[in-house]
Amino acid sequence: MSHRGAAATLPPKRGLLDTVRAYVGLTKARIIEQLLVVTVPAMMLAQRGIPSVWLILATLVGGTMAAASAHALNCVADADIDAKMKRTARRPTAKGEVTPRNALVFGLALAALSAVWLWLTTNLLSAVLSLAAIAFYVLVYTLLLKRRTSQNIVWGGAAGCMPVVIGWSAVTGTVEWPALVMFGIIFFWTPPHFWALAMKYKDDYAAAEVPMLPVVATPRQVSVRIVAYAWVMVVWTLLLAPVTSWIYVAFALVAGAYFVVMAHRLHTGVKAGREVSPMRLFHLSNLYLCGLFLAIAVDAAIGLPTVL
Repeated sequence: MSHRGAAATLPPKRGLLDTVRAYVGLTKARIIEQLLVVTVPAMMLAQRGIPSVWLILATLVGGTMAAASAHALNCVADADIDAKMKRTARRPTAKGEVTPRNALVFGLALAALSAVWLWLTTNLLSAVLSLAAIAFYVLVYTLLLKRRTSQNIVWGGAAGCMPVVIGWSAVTGTVEWPALVMFGIIFFWTPPHFWALAMKYKDDYAAAEVPMLPVVATPRQVSVRIVAYAWVMVVWTLLLAPVTSWIYVAFALVAGAYFVVMAHRLHTGVKAGREVSPMRLFHLSNLYLCGLFLAIAVDAAIGLPTVL
């Protein structure tokens, strides 16, 4: 074989920028942004005001590393199914841009760094909670539930609720009931949010043999559950009334009512056999959660008397 022919079979060299971009891709940065959005309001509610800028930054840095770790390890475990799905086929492990071994080392290193960082800059409880969130996401959701049950996202979604608890503990050194209420808000929000997405990418999940609810249930069964979780979520948001003022409660009622109406509209369309756009509810769910936690932040910053 000529040198020219041999050279043609070699994989193209990757530059430093491409390598950095690939490792950043492992972290699923867009999802991290949303996790951080809920952390700061939780810290403000715990403080009943605005915590120190240093504490906020330290918690966000630690939370970013923890979430990046969980996502990188998820990419390692799910590389085979990611490669079969159009939505995830461009992830670095699915494309072979990062080897499983390197991605594993990267994820574990971030987990260790996040725990040490949070321990040194906030407290031990926050560090332990960050490790617990990573372990739950990778071991329980990714490895145990995702490929085995249609309830995967219901219980596995608990990992995505941890940032509010970590934020609260970073301020107080404890986990009190308002932190658990915020945990519950995200817990009940996750199924309608993700099932709407899964309705759109049903064929993707079916091709990868992942039993997301829209793959194993009828559209009507999925939309009924979306409506049920929407109602539970909105009612649950009102449990924060004893520690918030009319600002938060008013927003929770108005925004929650609109979300429930939109969930019912999706169900009505499915029931009537019309073509529906579940991504409309998916995008609304993102705006709803961000708006709700912004209302918590504003409420805490202004400091008006609580409703109850």
